Amino acid sequence: MIKLGVNIDHVATLRQARKEEFPSVIAAAASCEKAGADSITVHLREDRRHIQDKDVYGLRESLRTKLNLEMAANEEIVAVALDVKPDYVCLVPEKRQELTTEGGLDVAGQKKKLAQIVAKLKASGIFVSMFIDADIKQVLASHEIGADCIELHTGKYAQYFKRFGKNSKEFKSELKRISEASNKAVGAGLVLNAGHGLDYDNIAPICSVAKMNEFNIGFAIIARAVFVGIETAVKEMKVLLK
Repeated sequence: MIKLGVNIDHVATLRQARKEEFPSVIAAAASCEKAGADSITVHLREDRRHIQDKDVYGLRESLRTKLNLEMAANEEIVAVALDVKPDYVCLVPEKRQELTTEGGLDVAGQKKKLAQIVAKLKASGIFVSMFIDADIKQVLASHEIGADCIELHTGKYAQYFKRFGKNSKEFKSELKRISEASNKAVGAGLVLNAGHGLDYDNIAPICSVAKMNEFNIGFAIIARAVFVGIETAVKEMKVLLK
């Protein structure tokens, strides 16, 4: 069965809207764990727009499952990761003006810098993933710099599903591209994850991709939780992954 990582950034988004102490990121993570989440993801952004340093440290102390820290290849954030020692780190691109991560990391274009960061993190016992587009060049570059894993950016997959439908040539072409990149990754010995824009409607087709390890899903689950509660929202997604 494909595992489910739940991104709880937007619990912090709601909290930060009023600079309150609630809703609690720690309590949200505990509810996700209770509902069967296989890991908890948070993105510690450079501008700290939602997740704060104290959240990351608090989750490290409280979680019984795995902690996945998304982060830019930034010295300050790398220092936090080396101190916290999450189970996983996923290196992502980051722009201050973006609402959410808009694309994959250009690993091929900055191999030297990223290889040094990967080496530091792995020396500290942290499992390292690269958040990349479904591009074979980026898959091979991730392998070359010593990453353990890739997480494929599924933004186009989600957009094409919504705009054109699952039977469209555009959507089928994107799913094929994901499958080809996935096969290359698995063949190179990389663990295969995926995420971004995945929701309750579009999750089924991508479940057919061979050797998929884990989906990281956040916004759709937190949005669903407004109406049914976070435990139910996580459980509903787990059912779909079966």
